[in-house]
Amino acid sequence: MHAQARYSIGKYGNDFSMVEKNYRIIAFYLPQFHPIAENNEWWEEGFTEWTNVSRAKPLFRGHYQPRLPADLGFYDLRVPETRAAQAKLARRYGLEGFCYWHYWFAGKRLIERPFNEVLGSGQPDFPFCLAWANQSWTGVWHGTPDKMLMAQTYPGAKDDKAHFYAIVDAFRDERYMTIEGKPIFIVHSPAEIPEPKRFTDCWRELALEQGLPGLYFIGIAMPTWNPRHHGFDASILSNPGVIFEAMRTRLLRRMYNKLIRHIFTRPIVYSYKDIIRYAVPALATDFKQYPCVMPNWDNTPRCGMNGIVLDRSTPELFSLQLKMAFEQIRDQEIDQRIIFIKSWNEWAEGNYLEPDRRFGKAYLKVIKNMVGLG
Repeated sequence: MHAQARYSIGKYGNDFSMVEKNYRIIAFYLPQFHPIAENNEWWEEGFTEWTNVSRAKPLFRGHYQPRLPADLGFYDLRVPETRAAQAKLARRYGLEGFCYWHYWFAGKRLIERPFNEVLGSGQPDFPFCLAWANQSWTGVWHGTPDKMLMAQTYPGAKDDKAHFYAIVDAFRDERYMTIEGKPIFIVHSPAEIPEPKRFTDCWRELALEQGLPGLYFIGIAMPTWNPRHHGFDASILSNPGVIFEAMRTRLLRRMYNKLIRHIFTRPIVYSYKDIIRYAVPALATDFKQYPCVMPNWDNTPRCGMNGIVLDRSTPELFSLQLKMAFEQIRDQEIDQRIIFIKSWNEWAEGNYLEPDRRFGKAYLKVIKNMVGLG
């Protein structure tokens, strides 16, 4: 293992915390834990992620549901003390920062309040970056796939500029995480942008005009998507997409009975133990690619019998997956020695690091030990 190295995680090379770390661990962060007018209209009054989480039921023998929060409780992200407690917990267990999901629909933003308050207040004093969740909102996860809630459109250059100026203040913030001195901006589905290079060229030009040193664009994609061909600097392996694709194309043929407990009846259930090797495929050698690891997955709180479950995840098994990712990046420069974790708090997908009532802080302790803080 490499000796620890000092590196900068703040704005344009200006050191943020001068902490010593072996690796950069960044967790995706969902802000949908507070009611908004749109969700009140689409679903029910007071709807948040907790609505589905609290109603979940076990759907097969041994199914771990409901998954309920422990230390942080059923929080509301409008409360500053909650956001501070999350950041304190993440820092204590070795995470560098949060990657907040950002929602932009041709000029309209959704569930933006938690991040806007983090940005405006300067608190919590914890690093962050943004990821554009550039997909339409439909009822697919709730059994109504034909229900269009908010369509994602790409009106063109004028909208690209408006989008940039809506979040440029975040890029200027001292807490904003960088790679090669440039603020990181992640796009969930880069292939859905009609002219991705026009989009990235536009934003890079605007960034320079605003006194920024540029931007570092990362697309979340399947292994063969080449970011350089689309104006991006790097990619993050798309999980659980990589896992599900591997199961469909290889495992169903070779290990059908072993790996799938339910195939003709839903939900579809895979063994977490058996998917680990497919969750961390070899990284690309001809372009920059970062691993993305998953502590757990069970989206039946949203999807019910249409869901997919990675069954019997444990902190011990998660540590094996994380170790594989660490080995992949250990020879990179510290600035590039990054592992993304999906996710910090996707409770309705059964995909989180926050303490729950079964495992407590055990998943966080795995990270703490891996980064040498344990």
